[in-house]
Amino acid sequence: MYIDVVPNRASPPAILLRESARINGKIKKRTLANLSALPAECIEPLRALLRGENLVTPSDAFDKISDQRHGGCEAIRVAMHKIGFPALLDSRRCRERDIVVAMVAMRILNPKSKLATSRLWPQYTLPADLGIADVDEKQLYAAMDWLLERQDRIETKLAARHLNNGGLALYDLSSSYFEGVTCPLAQRGYSRDGKHGTLQVNYGLMTDERGCPVAVSVYPGNTADSTTVASQLSKLRDQFKLNNITLVGDRGMISQKQINAIAALDGTAWITALRSGQIKDLVAKGAVQLGLFDDINLFELTHTDYPNERLIACKNHELAKRRALTREQLLKATETKLDKIKHSVDNGKLRGAANIGMRIGKVIGKYKVAKHFITNISDNSFAFSRNDDKIREEAALDGIYIVRTSLPQKACSAADTVHNYKKLAQVERAFRSIKTTDLAIRPIHHRTEDRVRAHIFLCVLAYYVQWHMMQALRPMLFADEMTDEQKAQRDPVSTARRSEAALRKASRKTLDDGSTVHSFRTLLCELDLIVRSTCRLRAPDHSAPTFEVTTSRSPPQQKAFDLLAAISLCPVP
Repeated sequence: MYIDVVPNRASPPAILLRESARINGKIKKRTLANLSALPAECIEPLRALLRGENLVTPSDAFDKISDQRHGGCEAIRVAMHKIGFPALLDSRRCRERDIVVAMVAMRILNPKSKLATSRLWPQYTLPADLGIADVDEKQLYAAMDWLLERQDRIETKLAARHLNNGGLALYDLSSSYFEGVTCPLAQRGYSRDGKHGTLQVNYGLMTDERGCPVAVSVYPGNTADSTTVASQLSKLRDQFKLNNITLVGDRGMISQKQINAIAALDGTAWITALRSGQIKDLVAKGAVQLGLFDDINLFELTHTDYPNERLIACKNHELAKRRALTREQLLKATETKLDKIKHSVDNGKLRGAANIGMRIGKVIGKYKVAKHFITNISDNSFAFSRNDDKIREEAALDGIYIVRTSLPQKACSAADTVHNYKKLAQVERAFRSIKTTDLAIRPIHHRTEDRVRAHIFLCVLAYYVQWHMMQALRPMLFADEMTDEQKAQRDPVSTARRSEAALRKASRKTLDDGSTVHSFRTLLCELDLIVRSTCRLRAPDHSAPTFEVTTSRSPPQQKAFDLLAAISLCPVP
């Protein structure tokens, strides 16, 4: 008996179980069964049985000794190779460089403390592939010290790749809370994580205009945003040798004092925005006529208070509506609580002007609307009302912001200036990724100043690798795939909207080919299903040599690797 495959024109071939015999000198075939309905994986074992072979299951013949996660490690190594990441750290391979490469990869795959990272080594193939499987946490700390010594050189290489004269550098400051009290950098300051009362460490991130990180600077937690600008200018001009560049920072970052300092530097320009009080002052002086926003949402002006500057006034009408709605909700919530206080006073349950004032202060301070209420307090009475004049005065400025710049009109149009200022959102996106579950920079546990600086720099390098991976994998992610040219054609003032293709991916949760749409994190989990198994032929004395088997890639996994292999390290034009 044997299995015969018979072509069947345009239909799938027929798979038949047959026997043959010689009758009257001729070979005659007889079909015993039609096996076409059987799955393909059943046909080959049956064919082998008919040939007289002995079949055994893998569990009968082999022992699986261990499994290690491989797909995510391999994907990161492919990306690192394409962007020249190891050479970025040091031109020569050494043990410290391999350890840093592994720590950066682990920061992307599974961000943990250095001790936990060393204990996770056996679960991943990367340490063994790099020859550092025996590394413990003390050697990780030593590699961090090695990395910190090279920070200036690495950042200079990054700047050469991604910044150029005549281009933009985006800069913003953030903070993370600190666990412990021994580090001089840990100071009480404004917590951007909402962890009030905790020690903070500040760090300023510089990126190119796409949000690709270039440099990071670490400051004590009580450092004001604007005081860090001078060191960034020095880094741009002295370390990176960029004498013709535009620094983009938010309204709290580039203050008038910093603007005066930048004005003394030939070739250095800036883009920022006015504070709300400055906008209110221009409106009061008649320099900004609010009626113009009835027909247009952007116009350019100059004013003697801001010599040698261009001011671009913008109004986002959608933002104005949202702010009006939010303010009304806060006012109503405050009135509800104030009504309860008034009821307590009227019933005699609350007495004394000081006690009443304390209760009122807690309420109106919670929602930050104290200026919108008029209160009358005595020892046994309390009355309140809305301050309609103040409310109308604030509502008139809803959705209005003014971008200011030293760039001339011929160098950057009004619309392009607004577009460039809004690119600061890319730095905010970087902070979100670095802080949250992606790279988990916080909380910071290191005890010494240098270790804190090395930890933050390591996280930024991990984001640098992840940024390139996310750019390459955009077709498989929920990310919008609009080109820079398409983004530049959008209205610079109106709220940015996702493309139809991105909205379609978000609603269907599938791509056009039917495959699943991923976030970056879930795609890494998908790749981690590729494992490397160490196996051994079963023997009583376990003397058989071991061998490794790696999971075959599924079509979506192969697509991800193909996209990563196509990464091109293109600097900003």
